[in-house]
Amino acid sequence: MNEQIKKTVEMFPQTNIWVDSCAKADLEYAIGIGACGATTNPVIVGQVLKTEMPLWEDTIRTLFTQNAHATEDEVAWALIERMGKRGAEMLRPIYDASQGKRGRISMQTNIKNYRNAEAMTEQAIHFGTLFPNLNVKMPAGIDGLKAMEEATFAGISLNATVCFSVAQSIAVAEAIERGLARREAAGLSNDTMAPVCTIMLGRVDDWLKKQVSRDKLAVRPECLEWAGIAIFKHAYAIYKQRGYRTRLLTAAYRNVYHWSQLIGGPVSMTIPKKWLQVFNESGFEPENTLETPVDESILAELKTLKEFRRAYDEDGMRPEEFEHYGAFVTCLEGFFKGYEDLLATIRPYQFSEL
Repeated sequence: MNEQIKKTVEMFPQTNIWVDSCAKADLEYAIGIGACGATTNPVIVGQVLKTEMPLWEDTIRTLFTQNAHATEDEVAWALIERMGKRGAEMLRPIYDASQGKRGRISMQTNIKNYRNAEAMTEQAIHFGTLFPNLNVKMPAGIDGLKAMEEATFAGISLNATVCFSVAQSIAVAEAIERGLARREAAGLSNDTMAPVCTIMLGRVDDWLKKQVSRDKLAVRPECLEWAGIAIFKHAYAIYKQRGYRTRLLTAAYRNVYHWSQLIGGPVSMTIPKKWLQVFNESGFEPENTLETPVDESILAELKTLKEFRRAYDEDGMRPEEFEHYGAFVTCLEGFFKGYEDLLATIRPYQFSEL
């Protein structure tokens, strides 16, 4: 039996594998093959409930009955925090053994506050009181960048999300650097800080495929499978050159290249369990590919697309444009819908008895 994920971890320990889930069975599987972190958000929590509802029904009922005036939103966030805590406890041995550099779970701030820096900062600081092995997710928009600096200064390790471009990833790194520098100026230690910036590879690919179809553009289909990879490699080269203290993280998996072409350096990968299983049991041998350039002919063809150039070029977008990029809008819409689906899932339990 192939164990290619486990082999990846053994051959390239600087490349961290996470599981994009907080389900108990998913975490057990992932940790067993070498994963050292996890990501979650309200959408994932809703998906977990579909498979684990018997484990959570009593908890949801109790959350409603303990406070007769609790809103659906309050109960949802209490549930999200409890699910996050369970994942954090499962990862805690890895966190302790690595002195805080690995073994973390990511929890996302309320996406409804993506235009409210103060609210995101406040929630991030609250999350920081729950357990130590945490990264707090914030969307990389205008207010998210402001909140990232403030939360970093407050000692919160971040996971910048809803990020699709080199320009965004640079803005994230700069915001976190400002927060870290302020901590140093105040005499505070950054030893346990472990910020990451997520580039959602597959969502970039999805957006470009939509653009190509909408505008009836002639592009080799295989080129579009490399768009997110090219963007990530470009961002990584800049991060390495400038010495940013934020680690890049891959997400939104669509094909094997999103794993096999980004191995070998100090990056993280958050991979859904189904893809972990596919990669782990595949015949793809892990190789040091992170700094291997994308084929020049593929990159040249991608650069004929305006929306790719906006995501790939260092100055492809101004910060005020981030929230209007197609992939950003589509992703936020999905997060909003996922959160509403979570509320709909727990809603009936406020009417039931213990």
